[in-house]
Formats: sequence, C-alpha cells, structure tokens
Amino acid sequence: MISVFELFKIGIGPSSSHTVGPMVAANRFVNELGDKIHSVQEIYIELYGSLSSTGKGHATDTAILLGLLGHEPRTIDTTKTDKYLAPIYQENTLSLNGVHTVKFDADKHLLWDDNALPAHPNGMRLVAHFGDGKPFARTFYSIGGGFIKDEFEIHELPDESAVSPYPYDFNSAEELANLCQKHDMRISDIMLANETAIRTEDELKDYLNEVWMVMQGCVTQGCKVDGILPGGLNVKRRAKALYEQLSKEYGYSGNGGLLAMDWVNLYALAVNEENAAGGKVVTAPTNGAAGIIPAVLHYYRGFIPSFDYQGVRDFLLVAGAVGALIKKNASISGAEVGCQGEVGSACAMAAAGLAHVLGGSVAQCLNAAEIGLEHNLGLTCDPIAGLVQVPCIERNAMASVKAINAARLALRGDGSHHVSLDKAIATMKATGMDMMDKYKETAKGGLAIHATDAMNRIDVVNVGSGFSQC
Repeated sequence: MISVFELFKIGIGPSSSHTVGPMVAANRFVNELGDKIHSVQEIYIELYGSLSSTGKGHATDTAILLGLLGHEPRTIDTTKTDKYLAPIYQENTLSLNGVHTVKFDADKHLLWDDNALPAHPNGMRLVAHFGDGKPFARTFYSIGGGFIKDEFEIHELPDESAVSPYPYDFNSAEELANLCQKHDMRISDIMLANETAIRTEDELKDYLNEVWMVMQGCVTQGCKVDGILPGGLNVKRRAKALYEQLSKEYGYSGNGGLLAMDWVNLYALAVNEENAAGGKVVTAPTNGAAGIIPAVLHYYRGFIPSFDYQGVRDFLLVAGAVGALIKKNASISGAEVGCQGEVGSACAMAAAGLAHVLGGSVAQCLNAAEIGLEHNLGLTCDPIAGLVQVPCIERNAMASVKAINAARLALRGDGSHHVSLDKAIATMKATGMDMMDKYKETAKGGLAIHATDAMNRIDVVNVGSGFSQC
C-alpha cells in the first residue's frame, strides 16, 4: 500500500519530481557518505533526460545543491534559500551536510545531458571524489511525487511472498470496492485501518492536520503576494488582485451564480503561484498539480455547510486511496505519462474526496474519480521554458472546477458507469506510453514551442535567485 504520508509530502516548489525528489536524493547521498564526507575533494552532479531538459526552469540544480547542504523539503525555510545558496554562487564553495566544505564551480561540476538514462526519464548521478581511491557514485531516479529510487531499487520487483502488514490491502479499485462491501466500511475507514496498522491514530491525525494547515497557509500566502514570478517569463501573479476583487463581491448576484467557481479558481491560482515561486506546498500528488486538492478542500470549507475537520481528514484519506491506485497501476509522473498523470490524477483524487464528504457511496466516489481522470486523458506536459507556470497554473484552476463537477455528476447517479476507474487508469498508462517524449515534461513540444515568438526567445534564468520571492 502507498501511504498518505508518501502521497501528501510537505515540500518546496516548483516541482515534486524535478525539485523535491532531487533534493531528497542529494540529501540521501551526503548522508550515505558517512564519515568519508570529510575526505571529499570534489562533487560532480550529472542530470539526465527530463531533469536536464527542464531542470533550469524546475530549479533542479539549486534543489540538489540545497540537498547537498543538508536541507530537506519538509523542513527547509523557503524564505532563506538565497542565503543558503549564496556561498555556492558567490564564493564557489559548497558545505556538504554543513560539516565539510569543498570548492564547487557550477560550470565545471554541474553537468547536463538531455539523453535519458535507461531506467527512467528523470535520472541523476552524484559522484564524490576523494583524491585517492575509488570515487563514491550513486545514481538516483526521481519517479514522480517526490519519490526516488536508486539504481538498484528501480529494478526491484515486488516480493509476491511478503505478508502485507495492512489488514485491507488492495491493488485495484475493484478490490477496494469489494473490501468496502464485504466489511461494510467506507473508503476512509479502509484507509484509516491500513494507516493505523503501522502507526498510531494520533500520528495519522496530526500529519493530516499538518497537511491541511500547510495547504491553508499556501493559499493565504498566495493571496498576499503580487509581482512577477521568477524564471524569465515575466508571468504576473494574479491571486492577490483576484482575492481583493472577490472579497468585495459577497452577496453580489450579477455573476450568473458562479461566484463559488471564481473562489475555486483563486484558491488554485494562489497555491500554484506559490509553487512556481519556490514556496512551501504539499505535493498532492505532485507539485505541478499541487493546487487542485487544496482548492477543492477550500471549496468544501467555504461553500458546504456540513464542513468539519474530520471531513478534511476523510477527504485526504479517500483522495489518497485513489492516488495510490493511480501510482501503483500507472504513474503520477509528467515525465513518464504527461500531465494526465499529474493534473489528471489530482483531479480524480479531489473528485473522490469531495464525493465522499458530500455523502457519496463507495461506488459514487470511485465514479467521481473515474470521471475526473477520464476527462484528462491525453493531457500533455508542455511547460513553456520548462517553468511550472504556463500552462500549469491555470491548468490547476481548470482541473479544480472539473473535480467538483465530476463529484456532482457522480452524486447525481447511482455509481454505475460504463468505464471503471481501473480501466481509466490502465488507459491513462497506455496513453502515456504512446505519447511522444516531447509532450512529457521536456519543453520540446506543445505550448512549450508553439507559444509567441517573444516567449520562445526567452533565456530562462537560474531561478535560485528568485527562490524566496514567496
């Protein structure tokens, strides 16, 4: 089972696979050096495939450097990243894990290769040289949602003989539905029982509360800040102005009754602008789709009278069940299957979670997830200049509204549908395999090359200099 602790990671923008994962890998690398860290003379960073082609726009290089400095996505103070990085870019020195300093020249020690390593599009290799003896080298793959695997783990097959510690383990939506029916349980009950098989209920409750707190803080912060997003596209932050507009329109009826939609758009924009600026966000299940679940949860908080905090936790558990199914049976990585794996997955997760807290049956929740995923099939990942800005920010707003509509459609039915969630997930995987690489987070196709001539001429700057603008 994939835990909600894994699917909802508290981290740093702008990308779970290109920022969070590489930071985690680099931090793991310096910790694996152990006492040998004091003998390191040089460090080389090699980025491959999608990590190379869109790495500048996704802050992959600075994320790895922060990881080598000893920082972790969940605990890093995103307002101080410029301070952390200053010695590297101003003095050409890198303090490994904060205990051993080596010379570091980004032009020499940071290498980019758009050719992918065989195991995954998001590959990186870190090499420590000691002067004498064999260098210490590790290859890592960032497989989406902040998950990483090393060169051995990526090839490991599941141990079919292993006994699951979870009382209600499931590998498909059909199995999940059967478990719910057999034991007269809701999806949230199944997830709760599984999660508390390996940790206490208080630990689970505290973490889900923390996730919700970070999501709320991200929306609040996004509504306070204006200006231009870093990276060179000169994308203007819109959430603050929209918030000020909407705050004046309570009770206004001249909007066709769609004021709730405007607020949902605002919530998503606020989160994804924070993400694009390198702020603290929750991967849900990725950073590129980080605004959808928070936006729909804020809709639940602001427009549904039955809102309560237990509902938030249940929403996240149900969304986590759907996200686990998608990750296990397809992918949540834009570099593997395009944006259908990121925004499509988040839309399905949010739709299921909302249907649940609105009183939906198990069948209706799974139907909501299927609708959300089905109507994102084929969605490409084509960020202009490799930045998680255009079309990513608006795409989150559109998918948030779509998730709400998917839940409403499902709740108006009895849960039966022609295409099952399992079939939609399998279709998404197959579609991703058929999709050309230029549409999978390489910035070599789609909007990334067919935008205006002005955008195509942009030289993307190192976003490390604007990492703390949020």
